[in-house]
Amino acid sequence: MTAAATGAVKAPETRLDRMGIPHSLRWGFVAVLVFMTGNGTESNFIAPHIEHVLGSSTATASTIISMYGVSVLVGSYLSGALTDLWGPRRVMLLGTVVWVVFEALFLAGLAAGSMPMVFLTYFLRGFGYPLFAFAFLVWVNLVSPKERNGAAVGWFYVMFTGGLPTLGSLFALGMIPAFGGSTGGETGAMAASTALVVIGFLIARFAVKEPHGSQRVAPADKSSFEVLSAGVRLTAHQPKVLMGFLVRLINTAPQYGMFIILPGVIADDRGWGQSRWLTMTVLVYATNILVNALFGAIGDRWGWRRTVQWFGVFGSSIGLLAWWYVPQMVPAGSTWGFWVSVVAGCVFGCLLAGFVPMGAIMPALVPAEFKGAAMAMYTTAAGGASFLGSAVVAAVLSVGLGNAGVVWAFVVLYGAAFVMVSFLNVRQSEPSSEEEQAGAVMAR
Repeated sequence: MTAAATGAVKAPETRLDRMGIPHSLRWGFVAVLVFMTGNGTESNFIAPHIEHVLGSSTATASTIISMYGVSVLVGSYLSGALTDLWGPRRVMLLGTVVWVVFEALFLAGLAAGSMPMVFLTYFLRGFGYPLFAFAFLVWVNLVSPKERNGAAVGWFYVMFTGGLPTLGSLFALGMIPAFGGSTGGETGAMAASTALVVIGFLIARFAVKEPHGSQRVAPADKSSFEVLSAGVRLTAHQPKVLMGFLVRLINTAPQYGMFIILPGVIADDRGWGQSRWLTMTVLVYATNILVNALFGAIGDRWGWRRTVQWFGVFGSSIGLLAWWYVPQMVPAGSTWGFWVSVVAGCVFGCLLAGFVPMGAIMPALVPAEFKGAAMAMYTTAAGGASFLGSAVVAAVLSVGLGNAGVVWAFVVLYGAAFVMVSFLNVRQSEPSSEEEQAGAVMAR
């Protein structure tokens, strides 16, 4: 729903509007960047950190992270559904409170060496960031005009990925030695990251004045149950929404899987150390940041589906294989080999941005009254990618196929996504007959 759709008088367009960033939400994009930097601080050392502090195995750490992914998945669905009920602002507040409270308890659990407390608190903290970030993404879809929707979603992911893992890893790179290095430095970096999360929330709370933030999105005649279950019911009735959900779920799953298997490979097996692994992560996802908005704009012009299928799915599968195999082919510990491996990773980071138009495709699959439900499923898939990525790692390693088997499992998933995207053609300006038919089915 845009300002034009509600009958409101449109403000004059600014340069930011023409770039695809709704001017009224400009500080909200900054807030997401800062919040996700705090959230992403631990992303590239949390698995080995848990192993070291608790004396657990890689399988145990990946299980803890997999359950964190479950809460992210559920929180991602709730971010869309609750935004429909309450408006984005209240959901973003809830996400911040959940994150801060359970981060403190998680760190306390690590300090106490309590496996049950670490498991429970890390699981519950997983609800925090999707409630904040994806509630804002729904807000972006409410405000941005459809012809620039792809670019707007692209800019959201510039900020999202800018924080998790890019600036988060850079923050960790500086904070870990500042707090004494090693495990203690990692703990200090995680504690310091809470300040960034709070600052991000404060920017959103006090600098963003756009009126949709405090408004219920769902029609007033819909009960809370109808709103909360709308995404599930929509998916059950519309196979294309289900396929869109699965494509977005697969999208960044390899990213989260590589966060589990690559730290040990790059830092230890290939002999480049933790600081270079963090440097690699910063550069790989900095590349992603630089092209997120570009691929949103390409999608607006060349076609959302084609952009996702060829750049996002096919391109990312090639980039993923390069990121895994190139480090194995260069001399371990060599400086030039490290930088060649970084370039291979950057290919993956770049082409991963080809998935950006999925954020425009999902709401375009349905009529206006069901866009909130479609976005609930989109955000669920975006958050669920964390669970899928860690679950694939746990499953493949448990049957003895090793890290290479993990990578090829993700390539197979990309193959499935390539097929499903073929069915997701949508019109990028006016509602299609398929959308109208979807409305008729849901209205029954």
